[in-house]
Amino acid sequence: MSDRQARGVDRQIQEAEARGEFKNLPGAGKPLPGIGKPLHEDWWLHQQSTRENIGLDALPPGLKLAREVEQLPATLDALKDEAAVRAALDELNVRIRKALIGPIDGPPLRFGLRDVDAEVRAWRERRA
Repeated sequence: MSDRQARGVDRQIQEAEARGEFKNLPGAGKPLPGIGKPLHEDWWLHQQSTRENIGLDALPPGLKLAREVEQLPATLDALKDEAAVRAALDELNVRIRKALIGPIDGPPLRFGLRDVDAEVRAWRERRA
């Protein structure tokens, strides 16, 4: 951007500010959501799907699995007993295994099978 363009942009911002267009914006005075957290490679897609309330069914299978793994602790915490937790993890691992073996729509998986015993231990600790 040239110096002349930058001055033009600055002038437009100052004029909009003088008109009060930046007053009472949603989230004014609040910290930016997610600040201080590491960004995933597809952060923009997560943000847009959350903002537009896009359900898991609308996502490509690879992103759907990624979202499920991201939300796994909350999903497991909603289950009542260890047998249900193990069954849910086994079912998830079947789908992850299929995605790792064959072609899948969406970005490549950046995770592998879940360690069922480790996930069950973590589930027990969160319940305590």
